[in-house]
Amino acid sequence: MTSSQPESATPNLAAIWSNARRLHPIYAELAREFTIDVPVCPALEAGEDSPESESVEQAQQWLNAMDERLQVHQLRQFLQTTSVVDPARLVALLQHFLAKTTRTDGMRDKIDFLLVQYFSQNAPTDLEDGSADVAYVANGLEPVLGKVELKPPVWLNALDRVLDSAQRCQSLNELLHGGVLEQGRKAKAQAGDLFYLPIALIAFTRFGYLMRRVFFRLMLADLNNILDGLTELEEKGVETIDCRRAQFSAQEPILRLRMICQSWKVMFQAEYSSGQPLRMLVDLRASVEAALGRGSASEDGGSAGPSATAAVGRAASAGASGGASAGAKARVHLPRVVAEPASKIAAAESVAEFEVEAAAPEWNPDEDSQPGNQK
Repeated sequence: MTSSQPESATPNLAAIWSNARRLHPIYAELAREFTIDVPVCPALEAGEDSPESESVEQAQQWLNAMDERLQVHQLRQFLQTTSVVDPARLVALLQHFLAKTTRTDGMRDKIDFLLVQYFSQNAPTDLEDGSADVAYVANGLEPVLGKVELKPPVWLNALDRVLDSAQRCQSLNELLHGGVLEQGRKAKAQAGDLFYLPIALIAFTRFGYLMRRVFFRLMLADLNNILDGLTELEEKGVETIDCRRAQFSAQEPILRLRMICQSWKVMFQAEYSSGQPLRMLVDLRASVEAALGRGSASEDGGSAGPSATAAVGRAASAGASGGASAGAKARVHLPRVVAEPASKIAAAESVAEFEVEAAAPEWNPDEDSQPGNQK
């Protein structure tokens, strides 16, 4: 695979320049969107057809400077919302990173994300998990990696074990905090330079793609569980619940929570690289279950709170009754699991995109109830 071999001692200046011009619109837009402070490259800005070798060297330096400053979460957010990067440019971007001889964790994560992104964009929407085997993924990545001998080494079997664990998860909370994601990150980190073997790139792409699907299934199941729980609470006459653990108020209106859940798809697109929205979703489900009396105080951070218990048995208001009726139909359906325009949920790209703060403190209802702490 030429893309992962050391660069030639006598580089082809025409090829380097052609690649730099192909990548320039992407990097220029990235620099503008994320305010990356890198001086422009005059030769690339001018779009010269046959530049001097000095201009080619400057273009390379400019791309390298951008690569050093560009973070994987910025690349992820950009590709979820832009129309600048067509499949051909995505291939060029991948080949640009794969050709680098300096291999950092950040570079590995960018390659990992881009491979999964490329495969996901080209995979059919009705592709079954079982059909996405190594041979199928290898065929999808052929424009990037070329023909690859499909003999996965034994150490790659660890990815299948992690996938099996992920597919057994019953909730987003279990996926995020049950150690599954840590196992995936560990497998990638321990691969070292073996990660760049063509067969390993294919295996990790398959892993990332299938992990996306697990994530979205669980995320949308949680959203539906919350909506069903809110409907059940309204049918009992509950109008507000204590959602401080999910960073809402101690008396959060159920109608507002339903609106938040329905719009959460857009929010996940805007803040997908952050773990905080995922924590909020997990904690909101726990708050709803606590209000329904389905969680113990030790597990859920306290009881449902006076706003919920006092409301049980109270006649629902007209607005709440209407909301319950709407909530019964307000199911969230699984979208296509790839990057889409802003009107759809953005795709995840790899295990790294599901990160949650490892040391996030447990919610303490007594602490939140102190003056100045209540939201």
